[in-house]
Amino acid sequence: MSWLREYVRVDATAEEIAARLSVSTCEVERVSRRGVPGDLSLFRVGKVVEAAKHPNADRLQLTRVDVGEAEPYQIVCGAWNFGAGATVAVALPGATLPNGLTLERRKLRGETSNGMILAEDEVDLGTDHDGIMLLDDALEAGTPLGDVLPLVDEVLELETTPNRPDLLSIYGVAREVAALLGGELADWPGTEPARSGDERVDISIEDYTGCPRYVGRLFRGVRLGPSPLWMKARIGAAGMRPISNVVDITNYVMLALGNPLHAFDYDTLAGQRIVVRRAGAGEQIRTLDGQLRELDPRDLLIADGERAVAIAGIMGGEETEVTEATTNVLLESANFEPVSLLHTSERIALRTEGSNRWEKGVDPHLAEHAARLATQLLVELADARWSGDADVHAELPERPRVELRPARVDALLGLDVPQERKDEVLDGLGFEQDNGVVVVPTWRARDVTREIDLVEEIARFELDAVPFTLPLRREVAGRLTHEQRLRRVVEDVLVGCGLDEAYTPSLVASDPRADALRLPMPLTSDQSILRTTLLPSLIGAAERNREVGNDRIALFEIARVYVPGGGELPDEHWSVAAVVEGGYADAKGILDTLFTALKLEPRFARGSHPLLHPGKTASFDLGDVGEVHPAVARGWAAFELDLGALAAAMPRRVLYEDVITFPSVLQDLAFVVGEDVAAADLIDAMQAAAGSELREVAVFDEYRGEQVGEGKRSLAFRVAFGSSDRTLTDEEAAEIRARIVDALGRRFDATIRSG
Repeated sequence: MSWLREYVRVDATAEEIAARLSVSTCEVERVSRRGVPGDLSLFRVGKVVEAAKHPNADRLQLTRVDVGEAEPYQIVCGAWNFGAGATVAVALPGATLPNGLTLERRKLRGETSNGMILAEDEVDLGTDHDGIMLLDDALEAGTPLGDVLPLVDEVLELETTPNRPDLLSIYGVAREVAALLGGELADWPGTEPARSGDERVDISIEDYTGCPRYVGRLFRGVRLGPSPLWMKARIGAAGMRPISNVVDITNYVMLALGNPLHAFDYDTLAGQRIVVRRAGAGEQIRTLDGQLRELDPRDLLIADGERAVAIAGIMGGEETEVTEATTNVLLESANFEPVSLLHTSERIALRTEGSNRWEKGVDPHLAEHAARLATQLLVELADARWSGDADVHAELPERPRVELRPARVDALLGLDVPQERKDEVLDGLGFEQDNGVVVVPTWRARDVTREIDLVEEIARFELDAVPFTLPLRREVAGRLTHEQRLRRVVEDVLVGCGLDEAYTPSLVASDPRADALRLPMPLTSDQSILRTTLLPSLIGAAERNREVGNDRIALFEIARVYVPGGGELPDEHWSVAAVVEGGYADAKGILDTLFTALKLEPRFARGSHPLLHPGKTASFDLGDVGEVHPAVARGWAAFELDLGALAAAMPRRVLYEDVITFPSVLQDLAFVVGEDVAAADLIDAMQAAAGSELREVAVFDEYRGEQVGEGKRSLAFRVAFGSSDRTLTDEEAAEIRARIVDALGRRFDATIRSG
């Protein structure tokens, strides 16, 4: 917030700013307080009057420190990077540190210590604990430390949308706050210092599509060292780690303005030149993280006269990084095209703070502002001499011009917004108006290209005026699709069968299909593949329930699966799967109930499935059912159906038939057939032979043994013969039975066992 208020003057608290941003701009996850809690008056600037070795401890100093009171305070300190005369930061007894520790007067090795001389990490101003903070000697003893150092700050944690890269900067958020709350926006930060030379900076761009602009500035006599505490505090509060003044300046400017920078050790650049080009075949680079990376001809590189020195916009090379020995620095303030950079970042699985901004589209006009601010900071904080400059670019894109009809704004918003208010909103956001045409600022050129985009800009400032009423409904029409009705019926039937509905992630760690689509940059290894089947996730959920002691587990899920179809996108369709405790008959019984409700009679045959038992699995046109393979999990049965195929097979309307009032003739028929003959094929043949007078047929027994012979099995069927207009005689039933026996004998070499 202190950084934000440097760029915008606004009379609003952090909570008020957060509330306004949340409604109109982006999500504010929270407002947090960083730094010292409690009474800041107990933190002061101190002057060390005396410093000597502790009489009872070799590693401690015994000091007397003037903190602006009548007598100096005696303080025991473990640091040795200071002595008498040093200006230090002191916390007095009663002060509370950010870690929650409250200081008290206490004895250390027999000597009283009245407080603490502070290191930067003890007040959240950095990570250094090797020594205490040394302050400017011009400061007077007793000066409130909060007047000198940012001991306390509030931090807004924002979640921006991909179309607003301008909000990935403090100045961009400041511009938004100024427009929302009527604040005064400061000019672009940074003042161009005087040049100390006019050296030529050799920069060439071979690919202006990938790099529309490259600003390079040369600095001599750079003094590498730690950054000032105020910069460390701001970088740390923004979630980055301070490293050195030169590196911190590049990160500071990126956070401030949104344009990533990079610093090269100029003396390590072969030929003292920069070339922006695509990678060559087989080219490699060792990046700053120590990884040797294979490059692709599509990758955009920053090279010197001999080799690649950075992957453009993503990470620099190890050979040209700024080190303690660096005295001459080439500063890069460039602009890179987002799409190819995103592809490179995904391919090499490397995302950085810089690439995160580039891939969303950074304003090419920002490069000049970023170079100016970085130049000022390098001169002021690293004693650098700015001795050379180059700005190489193609023709930069023109600002979009969009026609805006005031009446269209009101019609779409449903509000009468005064023209003065429309102008105020657009002017506050940096848009210019020219006779009904709105000229879009460069930092919104990728986002605002149509009239509706301008309407949206005005709309988000007028959300508070939108009444909380529903629109008037003059007509009510609509119905579920066939597929939607099917899903509801399936849900109702499975719940009626005692199953509970589960929801599991579409992204999984592994999949039975080797060609399942894998994400190029998954968030975690457990969510890297688009699943092609629901069963593994459901089985895993059932197993977890069993592990925590739940019993009678029966789960089902209706969700999409993603099957590779040969194209760029997968075949995405709905499936239903279920897992129950028990064996094949338990899952098959649920499936039969479902098919009865849907008026379907699928044909089952011996099948196989990578997750199901090879000898206890049936396949049919719509899916598979069987016992879960014991190598996967024990004690479960499962099925999975393609809902699309189920919807196609399900009759759109069911025809009513009168209930037959005449009694049926019931008989049991057992046939000996080969092992490869499916029961469904026998039933089909029986129905074809008997015609409409075969009212019902079902398998009720299967037998294998010596009586039927090797390679044979006996299948027993319960059949019902009947007619809609009379009671069949025994002779008529026998004639139908004979037709069945003859047909099965001829087609399957089946022999009758009993009648």
